[in-house]
This record gives sequence, C-alpha cells and structure tokens, in this order.
Amino acid sequence: MHDLIIRGGTIHDGSGAEAVTGDVAIKDGVIAAIGGRIAEPARQVIDADGAIVTPAWVDIHTHYDGQVTWDEAMDPSASHGVGTVVMGNCGVGFAPVRPGGQRALIELMEGVEDIPGTALYEGMPWGAWETYPEYLDHLAGRKYALNVASMIAHGAVRTYVMGPERGNADATPAEVGQIAAIVEDALRAGAAGFSTSRIMGHRSIHGDQVPGTFAPEAELMAIAGAFRRVGAGVMQLIPAGTLGMMGEHSALETEVEMICRLSAAAARPATFTLFETMADPAQGHRILSLVKEGNRDGARVFPQVGSRPTGFVFSLGSYHPFMAKPSYLALAHLPPAERAKALRDPALKAKIFAETNVVPEHPGSMEAVIPNVPFPMQWSFPLETNSSYEPLPEESFEARAQAAGLSDGYSALYDHLVSGDGRDFAIAFFTGYATYTLDGLREMQLDETTVVGLSDGGAHVGAIFDAVNPTYQLAYWARDRKRGATLPLAHVINRQTRRNAELFGFTDRGLIAPGLRADLNVIDFAGLALGEMRFQHDLPAGGARLMQPAHGYLATLIGGTLTRRFDEDTGARPGRLLRGQGAAAREMAPA
Repeated sequence: MHDLIIRGGTIHDGSGAEAVTGDVAIKDGVIAAIGGRIAEPARQVIDADGAIVTPAWVDIHTHYDGQVTWDEAMDPSASHGVGTVVMGNCGVGFAPVRPGGQRALIELMEGVEDIPGTALYEGMPWGAWETYPEYLDHLAGRKYALNVASMIAHGAVRTYVMGPERGNADATPAEVGQIAAIVEDALRAGAAGFSTSRIMGHRSIHGDQVPGTFAPEAELMAIAGAFRRVGAGVMQLIPAGTLGMMGEHSALETEVEMICRLSAAAARPATFTLFETMADPAQGHRILSLVKEGNRDGARVFPQVGSRPTGFVFSLGSYHPFMAKPSYLALAHLPPAERAKALRDPALKAKIFAETNVVPEHPGSMEAVIPNVPFPMQWSFPLETNSSYEPLPEESFEARAQAAGLSDGYSALYDHLVSGDGRDFAIAFFTGYATYTLDGLREMQLDETTVVGLSDGGAHVGAIFDAVNPTYQLAYWARDRKRGATLPLAHVINRQTRRNAELFGFTDRGLIAPGLRADLNVIDFAGLALGEMRFQHDLPAGGARLMQPAHGYLATLIGGTLTRRFDEDTGARPGRLLRGQGAAAREMAPA
C-alpha cells in the first residue's frame, strides 16, 4: 500500500518535457510510481483533477542564515511552494564566528540584507557554534517546513581569520591559507558552496564594505583550489559592476573573465548575479556572450537572473524617501493611518519638501540609504497586490506629476503614500526596466546558460520583496503576461526545479521520477495568485517584515509529508538540513 496518491493531475515532471495526465504515488517519502491510473490503494488520496503537479521549487538565493536558528515555518518561502532553499549568499553569514564576535557579522547582515539587528541579537543562540561545521551540526538538530542548504560566506571567514578591523585589508599568504582551509573544511562538512560579494554597495550598517569585496584573484584562486580538492560545491559571486553603479573597483567584464578562470581552476560550477541595468540595458546579453566564451574554454558558469525588475518598496510602514525629514520624524510615532492623515496637510507637505535630511546614526543602514538616494521617478510606480511589475511609462510617478501639474515625481509619490490609511505601497525599480519592457529579461530567462534565482528570501524584510518570485514566475510568465510573449509553462517549472537542483548537485530532488524525494506541489494554476501585501510584527524583538501570501497551492509535500494544504500551514516539519556533496565524499573516503 502506498502512503499517498496524487490522483489525476497534469504532471510537469521538472525536466522541461511536456506534461502528462496521471497519478503520482508516494511511499516512505519518495516517489514510488507514476502512471495514468495507479490501482494500488493508498492511505491518503489528493484529488488533483484540473490542477498541475510539479516538483517543489528549489530556491538557490536566500538569506535565512539567522532565521533558521529560531524559526521552523520558514516563511515566506514555504508558503510559496519552495521545497529547498540555499542560504549563505552574497558573502554574508554567521559562521565561523569567534566567541563574542557576533556583532560584526550582525552589522554586516543588517546593512547588506536589511534584516533587523535586534532580531539577530535576540533570536539567534549565539555561543551554540564557532566553526562552520558546528553551525551545520546545530542546524542538523532542527526541523523545518522545507529543506535547508547553506553556503559558507567570505565575509564571515575573513572576519574570523583577520578580525573585523582588518576585514578588507590584504590578507597575508598565511591568512589566505587559513581562509582556503576553512572553506575546504566547510565543503567537507556539507556546505553547498562558498559565496562572496564584490560590489561597493554591499556594506555594514557603519558603511564598510563586506570583507572580501577587494580580495585579489590570488585569494579566490586559493579558495578555488579547495573546491578542486573536495570536488563539490558551487561558487556564488556578486561581481563588481553588475548593478551598473558608479565607483566600482572593477568593470563587470573583468570580473566575469575572472569568474570563468575561477570555475575552470576549481573544476566546479560558479553562478553570479546578472542584471539588465538602467544605464546599460544591453549589459545582460553582452555578458552572456562573454560567459559562453569562458564555458567553451573549460569554465562552468551560470549567470543568475531574476523573475522581474528589482526595486525598493516604499510605504509609511517601512522605508520611503521622506523618512529622514525632521517634520516627518516628529510624526513617526503615530499609527500609519493617523500619520497619513496628518501628512496630507499641504502646508506640512511643503515644509517637508523644504527640509534637509537628518544625518543618520548608521550610514550603511537602509534608514540612511533610502532618503539619500536620488531615485528616478520615471521608473517608480504604485505597487498593488495585482501589479504586473511591467507597468507602462505613463503609470510612473514622473508621468503622474506631469499630468497633475505637480512639481516633480517625488510630489506624486508623496501624495500616493499618504492618500489612504498609510498602507499604500510604491516601488522604485533600479534594475531591469530601462526600456519599460521585460522582453530583455525574457530572453535571459530563455538563455541556455542562465539559472533563475535572486528571490532573497528571508532578507530585505522591509525594502525589497522578491521572495514571492516562485509564484510570480509561474503566474505572470506562464499565464498572465499581456505586453509580450509568455514563457512555456514546462520551461518555467524546469528553471525552478531540476535545473537549480542539478546546479547544486541535489540529485535526489527537482524531478518527478520514481526513487526521488517526494517534494511536490499541487497547484490550481488557473487560480494561482499573490495575496495582499502586509507587514507582520513577528520577528524576534518585535521586528516587522513585509509578507505576501499565495493563493492556489492546493498542497505542498516535503518528503511525502503534507506541509501545506489549501494555502495553510499543516504544522508538519519534515524539512531538514541538506548537506552538500562534499559531506558524502568525506563519508566515503577511506579511514
């Protein structure tokens, strides 16, 4: 007898092949059989008639490094059909850490990923680990609603070896050796890879770049040597220049050529963040050509692209460009609805626009960044539950201001934020929308060298909200897009399942096939939608995070156990730590 049968669904197996209609049987946590009609009985049956059945999503770019130590529910990812997350991206993480040395790592994570430091101080069991293998061992004792894999972060390793005061200094040859040895030990303990950030904009709350930002190629080559010795893991990089910002220490082309050399030297895959930038919409396609040249010469590089433009989310409940004005700060203690009402006073609006920003306490925090960045209002738009992330130029705040006779787009943005009860949202795109179309992103999604990621699940809890990308990707790109061509549903599913699993060597998942893990979604594809955005004050120390539920996940199974049913958490926690292939290699090595 089977444990469970998913009956009569349209099965998209994750391979990219066309769907078939039939049943999926599960026994002992794995897929036991697939067929048109499975006659053997089961203890439980899920009617999937009219629904699609897919592997659970594999999200390769998240930042749950702290949340996994206090939380089991693993939202927002778990509520959007994700079965496996990879955390530790962008060079920031929490292991290794010297006893009492957590402050430096928290201040990095808070600055780079906008996770409240208070939550990290109070929510994490500091002292439960020092080394990265000890961190993994701690996670191995916990249970989750999904599966968790982790990469070791360059920022944490450099801080551990060199101290926070020398985190971005040139490492000595002895220190480079220590760094490479720590990475090697981490890979053998089960790290899924190693991450580093090289962009100037990734800073601690004090404004200091992430340790590793300026690391020379020789140091990264030493780390590549660790990968070659272990024969496992993925190198993840945020290369200088990828966001198109001024003042970077290296051109993106130079960085990508180096990444190709690192991958070839490591004999391992590498992935890096790639955007179409506002200043250079053709950047993505030019860099893809460069990657293909490197791959022909022995590299295995897979640029990582997102599902939609990246943007800062504004609201009175979180961040916005007016939050550092003295007259606004005088009202900041009021509930959002009362604050919005007071801010609608034309005299107060004029006063706020005439004021100079208060100098922030922490120059690298979002409270400092958002009010002092000159956001182009021609690429800033109202944000609603059903926003397509592909708005027309005339929907921008710049166009609205011109139509209403206002001074500029900031004036229209202000009016939008204060017009209701303080819960209205706006978004300022900073990548991927220079030409007011997602056609370029679609081409990158179709490219044979790219992978899909960049959800940042668990991070940017009040400023950027792309953790819903798995649901958006399915609903918008495979069904709802009207301003251009969609993407084939089988292709979209493959890019979020088997392709990502194969990149990281997670060979037991991401595909609906006998003998593989029963990490599955049953989805009402016609009814799949994003819910209302809201702030939840449920982080440790009362911290708030922006959340957006999904509608249409009829069931999510992790290891054959129902973790969600009809968009609700069942309370089951079958998810566990997923160690990388280096751990298996260590276990099989002769004593």
